[in-house]
Amino acid sequence: MTNLSINTNLAREILTGFVKSEITRIGISRAVIGLSGGIDSALSCALAAEALGAENVLAVRMPYKSSSKDSLEHAQLLIDQLGIQSVTIEITEMVEPLFKLDPNMSAMRKGNIMARERMIVLYDQSEVFKGLVVGTSNKTEILLGYSTLYGDSASALNPIGDLYKAQVRQLSRAMNIPAPIIDKPPSADLWEGQTDEKELGFTYEEVDELLYLLVDQRYSPLEAIEAGFDKTFVEAVTRRIQRNQFKRMLPPVAKISNRTIGYDFLYLRDWGT
Repeated sequence: MTNLSINTNLAREILTGFVKSEITRIGISRAVIGLSGGIDSALSCALAAEALGAENVLAVRMPYKSSSKDSLEHAQLLIDQLGIQSVTIEITEMVEPLFKLDPNMSAMRKGNIMARERMIVLYDQSEVFKGLVVGTSNKTEILLGYSTLYGDSASALNPIGDLYKAQVRQLSRAMNIPAPIIDKPPSADLWEGQTDEKELGFTYEEVDELLYLLVDQRYSPLEAIEAGFDKTFVEAVTRRIQRNQFKRMLPPVAKISNRTIGYDFLYLRDWGT
């Protein structure tokens, strides 16, 4: 078995330092986070509160009419524990007009629309609160492309994007995230009964082990199979990583000049401030 254990004290120090430096270096001192009631957003929220102070963090709950009641309640557990500011903005009336344009709209399309609508709400609240939007996607999701482009994958900075799901759980326990949030099945809560692992077709525990070998240890797919992983599983995960590479990059810019943005014109995010 692959050892995915991390030094939680060191990770906590690095990630809170990252949040503080990346936000304050551009002259801002506040953060806005979409709090779903799940473990990933809970951990990002806790890191931001520790880095910036509870008074400088706004948690935004954005339920749809079919959202689980537990999601709101679990988010409230964290809000109360951290003492952060919060607002609840329901998105039902925002997305329903678009849903009604196509009576045959799939659950996937509806889920993507809801994810993007939530990011519209977050960036609007970012302006109201004068804080940067903090991301909540973990390394497992990012590698698998298990996110909505310009939806839940969007943010100004992401403190947990280099933590596999297993490592998110470790650090969440160390930071005393409420147990109901840590222990429940991971779900984007996009439709009733939806869970991440049911949709993916495998568990986070299984795929974290494989991803660690393929990405961090640079195993080839053949070497991963030789290490004991099922050939079909390795091939499916490898295809997902390759197919979703575009989600992990800024849109490519066609180069026709000597200094092209994103290629030759490269500066730190706080350049010029």
